[in-house]
Amino acid sequence: MIPLSVLDLIPVREGGTVSEALASAAGLARAAEAAGYQRFWVAEHHGMDGIAGGATAVTLAHIGHATSTIRIGAGGIMLPNHNPFVIAEQFGTLDALFPGRIDLGLGRAPGADSRIGQALRKDLMRASEFFPQDVVELRALVTGDPEMALRATPGLGAALEFWILGSSLFGASLAAALGMPYAFASHFAPDHLDAAIKLYRERFTPSAALERPHVMAAMTVLAAETDAEATLLASSLDQSFVALRTGNPGRLKPPVPSYRETLPPHTQAMLEHVRQASAVGAPATVRAAIGRFVERTGADEIIVAGATYDPAAREHSLALTMEALAG
Repeated sequence: MIPLSVLDLIPVREGGTVSEALASAAGLARAAEAAGYQRFWVAEHHGMDGIAGGATAVTLAHIGHATSTIRIGAGGIMLPNHNPFVIAEQFGTLDALFPGRIDLGLGRAPGADSRIGQALRKDLMRASEFFPQDVVELRALVTGDPEMALRATPGLGAALEFWILGSSLFGASLAAALGMPYAFASHFAPDHLDAAIKLYRERFTPSAALERPHVMAAMTVLAAETDAEATLLASSLDQSFVALRTGNPGRLKPPVPSYRETLPPHTQAMLEHVRQASAVGAPATVRAAIGRFVERTGADEIIVAGATYDPAAREHSLALTMEALAG
């Protein structure tokens, strides 16, 4: 059975609050831990009313205190937004609080629209050009190799597991060159999945941290008792994606029966395309879809994304998914 992990965006539902979203994230992490998931990752997004994980390190401290054994981490930190030294301190602190449990996935996208650069007072286009150097600097601040003039305390010596995140050939190439595990965001950007994995494996250079390539691919996974129920639950996620793609993102909406049938053909086609890496249905349906995806990609690990308007439905989905693959 392939290892499963969880990606959570900390969705804020329509009519709900950020406090409720954070409480639901802690409940989801506990459910993931109880079900046997390997990791629980939170993604960095900014300026979006429906996503509450912007202060990622703070959110992970909350998740860490709600759990005891599952690995927790950033999937990811958008490094162009930050100074590597500050991230070394933040995640060094998390490692001190939750020893041996912290993952640090790094991406170069801003995690927001163009206004975030003004808010951060940064030229994000230029900052993204320095992403490879910043990754190397951040890793050195934590590992001490090479030794840096200024020591991060906490940070230096922290037992962090570094990852490169991506949805293009750039991240795959960088992860291969640095000998780091690679996570591909196929749950929302599947176009370059096969080419990126192939490039990563072909160019991988072993490092002190990783002897052989390790790929984690993301899927949208929602399991329920029946295919019809899962499709209904997934309509909340479909509404969010359509809203995002049409420039009107908002909070997570309640399910709508037969939602896709209300959409124009080009929007339906867009959803079908982006959901190439998805498994939505009853346990047998989910098991088959994940099996086909793993056969296609040869992934070493799957991280399941998705959101439901009722947080309890996603907790149930995690349990059903794990049972389906274990059975």
